[in-house]
Amino acid sequence: MKILLTNDDGIYSLGLEVIHRELIKEHDITIIAPETEMSAVGHAITLTMPLRVMEIYKEGKFYGYAIRGTPADCVKIGVQELMAQRPDMIISGINLGANLGVNVLYSGTVSAATEGAFQGIPSVAISLNTRRNPDYSFAARFAKKIISFMKEISSSNGIALNINIPSLPPEKIRGVKITRQGMSHFEESYERRRDPRGNIYYWLKGEKFVEDGDPNDDATAVSEGWISITPIHYDLTDEKEYERLTGLVSRYFK
Repeated sequence: MKILLTNDDGIYSLGLEVIHRELIKEHDITIIAPETEMSAVGHAITLTMPLRVMEIYKEGKFYGYAIRGTPADCVKIGVQELMAQRPDMIISGINLGANLGVNVLYSGTVSAATEGAFQGIPSVAISLNTRRNPDYSFAARFAKKIISFMKEISSSNGIALNINIPSLPPEKIRGVKITRQGMSHFEESYERRRDPRGNIYYWLKGEKFVEDGDPNDDATAVSEGWISITPIHYDLTDEKEYERLTGLVSRYFK
């Protein structure tokens, strides 16, 4: 398969290198990734400055394209300009850290996958649930199974899967669950500091990850040792509220 490989941790990240090394054995891989880390940029795209593209070489061989932009930029320019042929699939990852619950709205990793789906290309975001001493080898091997899975389920309309893998030895992972995006989130606060010139600045802190306890959601599955696969889409319409407001609007607006 012809695969566009991207991420939000940047083109020099270990997770990207490991999954590339695994997939290149069987597939035609083109890396198009941010020049630097672009975590938590969501679905932002670059409009106020030129989009710079750099060719990256490792050990004298072409490795991929570094984009001075966001993960969504990488997918857009990759599909429309950089790849000679339209990719069969887009894989975003392997991300350092999980993308679960409402945090998927902030995730550059997930947004790259939803951008791919928006363009009608089957797309996957893969994240490893750890921030320390990551071992990406199992996640990279699992990605090969996901490619086969996507061939079976993909449609012409595009599909996006958000996949989160527990940071456990392979023999301790309980299996795979299809899950819903939950409402799990970080309890956040801002730490107020003062610089040497006396100016005030702030750091955002995620102090505690709060799970909502739904047995069918992504965060619960991962915390219990399951690989979570969540189908996601870019239509943000609240269907229940759509129906309710349709019935109310004539009472307030003439």
